[in-house]
Amino acid sequence: MASSSPSSSLLRAASAYSRTRFFPSSFRNLTSTAQASPSVINHHRRSLTSAAVRSFHCSAPRWSHRLDWRSPLNLRAQIRAFNPVIERLERKFATLAAEHPFKAVLTSLPKPGGGEFGKFYSLPALNDPRIDKLPYSIRILLESAIRNCDNFQVKKEDVEKIIDWENTSPKQVEIPFKPARVLLQDFTGVPAVVDLACMRDAMHRLGSDTNKINPLVPVDLVIDHSVQVDVTRSENAVQANMELEFQRNKERFSFLKWGSSAFHNMLVVPPGSGIVHQVNLEYLGRVVFNTDGMLYPDSVVGTDSHTTMIDGLGVAGWGVGGIEAEAAMLGQPMSMVLPGVVGFKLSGKLKNGVTATDLVLTATQMLRKHGVVGKFVEFYGDGMSELSLADRATIANMSPEYGATMGFFPVDHVTLQYLKLTGRSDETVAMIESYLRANKMFVDYNEPQQERVYSSYLELNLAEVEPCISGPKRPHDRVPLREMKADWNSCLNNKVGFKGFAMPKEAQNKVAKFSFHGKPAELKHGSVVIAAITSCTNTSNPSVMLGAGLVAKKACELGLQVKPWIKTSLAPGSGVVTKYLLQSGLQEYLNKQGFNIVGYGCTTCIGNSGDLDESVANAISENDILAAAVLSGNRNFEGRVHALTRANYLASPPLVVAYALAGTVDIDFDKEPIGTSKDGKSVYFKDIWPSTEEVAEAVQSSVLPNMFKSTYEAITKGNPMWNQLSVPSSTMYSWDPNSTYIHEPPYFKNMTMEPPGAHGVKDAYCLLNFGDSITTDHISPAGSIHKDSPAAKFLVERGVERKDFNSYGSRRGNDEVMARGTFANIRLVNKLLNGEVGPKTIHVPTGEKLYVFDAAMRYKNAGHDTVVLAGAEYGSGSSRDWAAKGPMLLGVKAVIAKSFERIHRSNLVGMGIIPLCFKSGQDADTLGLTGHERYTIDLPSKIDEIRPGQDVSVTTDSGKSFTCTVRFDTEVELAYFNNGGILPYVIRNLIKQ
Repeated sequence: MASSSPSSSLLRAASAYSRTRFFPSSFRNLTSTAQASPSVINHHRRSLTSAAVRSFHCSAPRWSHRLDWRSPLNLRAQIRAFNPVIERLERKFATLAAEHPFKAVLTSLPKPGGGEFGKFYSLPALNDPRIDKLPYSIRILLESAIRNCDNFQVKKEDVEKIIDWENTSPKQVEIPFKPARVLLQDFTGVPAVVDLACMRDAMHRLGSDTNKINPLVPVDLVIDHSVQVDVTRSENAVQANMELEFQRNKERFSFLKWGSSAFHNMLVVPPGSGIVHQVNLEYLGRVVFNTDGMLYPDSVVGTDSHTTMIDGLGVAGWGVGGIEAEAAMLGQPMSMVLPGVVGFKLSGKLKNGVTATDLVLTATQMLRKHGVVGKFVEFYGDGMSELSLADRATIANMSPEYGATMGFFPVDHVTLQYLKLTGRSDETVAMIESYLRANKMFVDYNEPQQERVYSSYLELNLAEVEPCISGPKRPHDRVPLREMKADWNSCLNNKVGFKGFAMPKEAQNKVAKFSFHGKPAELKHGSVVIAAITSCTNTSNPSVMLGAGLVAKKACELGLQVKPWIKTSLAPGSGVVTKYLLQSGLQEYLNKQGFNIVGYGCTTCIGNSGDLDESVANAISENDILAAAVLSGNRNFEGRVHALTRANYLASPPLVVAYALAGTVDIDFDKEPIGTSKDGKSVYFKDIWPSTEEVAEAVQSSVLPNMFKSTYEAITKGNPMWNQLSVPSSTMYSWDPNSTYIHEPPYFKNMTMEPPGAHGVKDAYCLLNFGDSITTDHISPAGSIHKDSPAAKFLVERGVERKDFNSYGSRRGNDEVMARGTFANIRLVNKLLNGEVGPKTIHVPTGEKLYVFDAAMRYKNAGHDTVVLAGAEYGSGSSRDWAAKGPMLLGVKAVIAKSFERIHRSNLVGMGIIPLCFKSGQDADTLGLTGHERYTIDLPSKIDEIRPGQDVSVTTDSGKSFTCTVRFDTEVELAYFNNGGILPYVIRNLIKQ
């Protein structure tokens, strides 16, 4: 390439600048001007332009699946203006190698008919036999490390660590990872965009370039968490609920619409389009990227823990905290421990009438028992051919429930068929298959299988799976359907816990009679009051959705009817579901049973179940009825679905309909009738349950490719209510101090360029003392705002009426509401209250019982730090960054627990909170801690004296002392802690550029 060519001069100027500390690694990957091919130059020009945008104040159009960058000629003119700077950088960094360390494996991928798809970094070209034994999920990490290797952010040693995975993974080795894109939903997306806007303000106050705060990778945000089930059993439910959704959330939606234009590389999918994970599966997932001729595997991190659903499509994806996602957007590599991989072999075939939901609840229980926290799970075996893509996605979706980072299904022929079904073009599918085969990332079960090495092994014969549900309080507490009645009665009698309600014997047969809209009605313990077909887990799966329709049809034909006081709802994950339910003729029967479509979003599964009818609510409250909800969701933690349903069961959509027809969970489906037919005969479960063949026939005839194409062609066009939202064109957000939805958080207000440094904790009071399995729903609820809570008081003082409180999830853009909502779950069990349940604690110095927020503010105003004591699995559940932000705003400096959920622990570090683990066999109870002590954590004051996983001493004023392990798991996390959190760290480094 001649030195005078535009590409040559551009690259020469950029190569010098690219060696500065935080320039995108993709451009540092260039070999040299002479060695770079045009396709590689085009690929890396995007990175150069992105950096130039940030560094030279260029503007660039927003991303909409294809990039449309400004002319390099304009860019070169700006670069020339900085020639003196570039020359100095050239001299300063002359000793650094300009060549990509793995240039030798950059390979062309030919098209079958001539030409090439593009270039790719070839794993087979490394000629290393260890790669052939690697799990497919690890190969994706390896390819990313090779492609992004710049010997700065990603080093050759990191690549070697991954290649040697069999030996390095047991040693808790740290590696960097750069995902291809980031996925957000609106509950977590609003605070993420708030943080980005706030970071721009911080950059401005510190005299730096605000345009440096822009996503450098594609960011997709799907608004799906805001719709509530206010109106049901109505043909007009979708429109009515969406109108209420916009009334409540107009300010939030306007803010997100502003963000989609103020930040580059951000696509916002409007409300009413579907559930984020189903939209990701059916539309957003690329499987393989082809970016200006550079081919590489799709990978994604998302601010929702069920991002793992995309693993069913062979795309590596998992949930992270919002603060981690923000750093990834801004070009920071994610620091992660190289995970172990559990090989899960599937064999056999599901029995007649067994659903994918039954399979995933079985696998969840097995994997929880095996122990997969922090690990990948990779599925393989002959049974894979019996699982549809939707079945795989159902299993992958519930990775958080079994504790794995992801549950991965490598790409095979089933994946390719699904891609064609969902409207991906033949050329795109051909490119995906060619690339994955060439890079040994494709599984062909028609060929002999290379034996792969796994950290541990599990096996399940699909024929052994039986119908089941999970509950009443946790997703991994599986109950075989045949044992449900006995299990329910055990739960009534057992002491209060995950499988117990301690209902007195004399109260177990209570009947609450009431009038429902003028007609007599009654409730007993176990009566179903909510039956919801909802959530990404199941609404993406045509077999279980059409199965639910078949149950409704058979029930209608026999004359069975769901009781009118049961709140029934159907919330599809995308418009495609509506189309195939209508095509099949089954929506008519679902409507007759009360399962009218209520909206397109998470609804009941996220706690947006709406109010129960007042007569039902009063009957439950006045008679202390242990009411039940049955939902086809993935989460059933206490207080999540509805405050008045203390028993919550996860079930397949067909089972949701069956339990709604039965009206109770206190039933043996094998022996007791569900109801009476129109001719007076008893109707049993087997009479309404469809066969596998019936379901398969409905899927074959009703789920058609043009449904996906027509649905997603229109998805970004919005709807009239979205399109009418007007937003300012400014790139800096104008904060409204009176807003109760969007508020400028205080994270960076007093920030300087000098990091605060490491710090211990001295004489801290215990704010809360917990047992095991405190979830992020306990720490930061997403559901309704209780009328007597500190958050309610705050809203009332600002003129917000109770009917307009909305939910905690919808108000995550306001730190003042969310701080008051921290630890506000009405089912919170705090040992300081000696068995009393609720969102209060004891203010230790005075002995007063206060709301947690009020106690925290009293400590904070007096200058006292606080800590939280906890048991095992602290922070399990949704990847909710407010569960870390809230405690930080309350003044919590450390959490001492038996163990942490993966995402929540990293979120605590990201907010500057110290996570500590008790030593094995110890906890607060065994150590004799009551929570009335004052705690001092002896952490070194110099960051270079702290090591990941080191022991530290904790002493109390009562004379007790013990040793804990500090859970900074990587050197990068130590850097975050030294800076007071991940976002201040990012800001300081961006300013240094």
